[in-house]
Amino acid sequence: MIDSREGRSPTSLEDSKEIVRKGIEAANKHDLDFLDDIIIPGFVNHTIPLHSLEEMKQYLAMQIRAFPDVHWTIEDIAAEGDKVWVRYRITGTHTKELRGLAPTGRKIEFLAVTIYRLVNGKITEGWSIMEFFNFYKQLGVLEYKGFPDESL
Repeated sequence: MIDSREGRSPTSLEDSKEIVRKGIEAANKHDLDFLDDIIIPGFVNHTIPLHSLEEMKQYLAMQIRAFPDVHWTIEDIAAEGDKVWVRYRITGTHTKELRGLAPTGRKIEFLAVTIYRLVNGKITEGWSIMEFFNFYKQLGVLEYKGFPDESL
């Protein structure tokens, strides 16, 4: 069936979720070349920001180098229209340098939500929200002392 508004074949919501799942599975296997099959070269993540598939692969490679056991676990996934929402838990052990931060050997665990937009069965753009405060706190980069009145 052709979507006459845009002259393209629509991808089912389940197919769109499966495409995103396969991308996360590929990242967990450190198979970044698989992303060529599901992400367009002009991919943009508006939040991180990343401006191409190649930058996305470099970003993931940096995470994999610093956290060789990094794992993305899908906790929730939903789709509507041309978008897929994923809430996932990221875990790993910081064993190599990350953006100038020497290895800490610490284990991290934090949540992230990414919204992916798909066109013709390929991921074209994304928006991400990550618990970076919690991430850097676990690495010992930030210290949180709590509210002055802990009864809040």
